[in-house]
Amino acid sequence: MQFTIEVNNKSIKAEKGETILSALNRNGIKIPTLCRMAEFTPTGACRMCVVEVEGRDRLVTACSAPVEEWMKIQTHSPRVIRARKTIVELLLSNHPDDCLYCDRNLDCELQRLSDEMQVRERRIRGSKIKPRRDQSSPAIVRELSKCILCGRCLRVCEEVVTATSIDFIGRGRYTHVGPAMDRDFNFSSCIHCGQCVLVCPTGALHEKHYLSEVQEQLSKSDVTRVIQYSPLVPYALAGELGVKYHRDFDRLMNAALRKIGFDRVFLSGAGTDILITELADAVISARDKPGRKPLIVSACPAWVKYCEQFTPGLLPMLSTLKTPQQISGAIIKSVVPATVYKPRVYTVSVTPCTAMKFEARRDSMTRKGISDIDTVLTVRELARLIVLYGIDMSNIDPEPADEPMALRSSASLLAEAAGGITESVLRLIAVMAGEKEADRPAVKKLRNSGTFREAMVTAAGVTYTVAVVDGLKGLEKLEKMIEGGADYDLAEVMVCPGGCVNGGGMVPAGSKEAVRQRSKFIWQTDDQEAVKGPEQSASVEALYGKVFDQCSELADKKLFHTNFSKRDVLL
Repeated sequence: MQFTIEVNNKSIKAEKGETILSALNRNGIKIPTLCRMAEFTPTGACRMCVVEVEGRDRLVTACSAPVEEWMKIQTHSPRVIRARKTIVELLLSNHPDDCLYCDRNLDCELQRLSDEMQVRERRIRGSKIKPRRDQSSPAIVRELSKCILCGRCLRVCEEVVTATSIDFIGRGRYTHVGPAMDRDFNFSSCIHCGQCVLVCPTGALHEKHYLSEVQEQLSKSDVTRVIQYSPLVPYALAGELGVKYHRDFDRLMNAALRKIGFDRVFLSGAGTDILITELADAVISARDKPGRKPLIVSACPAWVKYCEQFTPGLLPMLSTLKTPQQISGAIIKSVVPATVYKPRVYTVSVTPCTAMKFEARRDSMTRKGISDIDTVLTVRELARLIVLYGIDMSNIDPEPADEPMALRSSASLLAEAAGGITESVLRLIAVMAGEKEADRPAVKKLRNSGTFREAMVTAAGVTYTVAVVDGLKGLEKLEKMIEGGADYDLAEVMVCPGGCVNGGGMVPAGSKEAVRQRSKFIWQTDDQEAVKGPEQSASVEALYGKVFDQCSELADKKLFHTNFSKRDVLL
């Protein structure tokens, strides 16, 4: 039902049940917000979106107040602008004045609002919050002095990730955000997914940077610098650099990385192809085992840590296969030293995921105390590195990646979207069974929306039942189905809604639809590429047919497996 309301002396159409903010935005009127997040229940906590409604003494929060037929609204009256400006000034009164050194400089919502409100002097002076940087986490840095108590990180952690690792602590002017018992992140139940980083409007939460460490290694002459990057990184990097992505951008990125100083450039997608191949073998071999249980994919490091902390009963079902990053790292540290004459190999992995920074430091990912991956960078960090070294992506010649991981299949890119690994495994199983391709309508059910999806696919007369958990809100459904006796062959769990396309190291998507558009890019690319699966990849063929046989460490594939155990953490 539509009706007319008056906004700034003009009539506009509004729909019954929607908020004032929704009606204004739909009619091209923008008002500032801080605490609001799309697709979340509004709280009206920050008060930045206040408007003046005729007949009401107090200003009304547009994000939470529903429209009514009689309303006459002023969105930018002197009273409204004065209130918004005062809110910004109050937030700035105890905020640190170190914008030039802040991680979010020029990309800070508070900074942008202060500019919009034309705050040019400090009229209100408050006692500064004592600077405190929590750098205990290998993935996320927390700076309390920059927190404006908008509550976004809390809501994402509780309502989306369901880890509830942080909350408001203290009262009054001592209120701040932190883990249980106000301890540091390394004592908390944080799973390092980085979803809180994506929604933080200031620099209070950001990924832990390792650029200085990379720069130091790039300057050494006795080190072989090796870098690998996941299939989604070129597409995400183009967006971060403000460059239009095209099919040759991956090869331009190879050239840029070599210009920076890396000696070898590998594709993590080759490791993804190995993971898909090994998972397909595991699913097929498990069919004949008595009392078999679902095999749960362990390719999401944030999910693995969540499982170790909150659902240890599922640990026996977790696949022991490492993530593509770690599989590629194991190959690099086993193969590259035999082909170079420098005393040390330094490996860097670029990924859309912040949790992989934590994963690379797990004891189970080391050999004799040495990690297979020395440093993990997010897409944002790589963009800064390219800018720092003055690389002009539009003025370099494309170059291929290095053998033995120079190629990948489109299945490895498909794995970056939630359900992609499961779909790729099913497609490979169908090919291994002698069929041209898997049952496309059944497999594509995994691309539907929803936090829990399942499908049944038949290959050579054998029916495989699979499930996908897209964001941990769907995990409860998976647990109930397993407890009820659901006979799944494979289950995939992704912490970040949408998968790695919405990872903590990516450019913030802003909405579910934007995440969906990234997934559509992956599906369209998969349709267009010639090499669909690992069985068609020349790199996979070379790895299995030659490289593994020549390297005793890789011959038995034990390096591709790891172990998990229950973790006791503060709740």
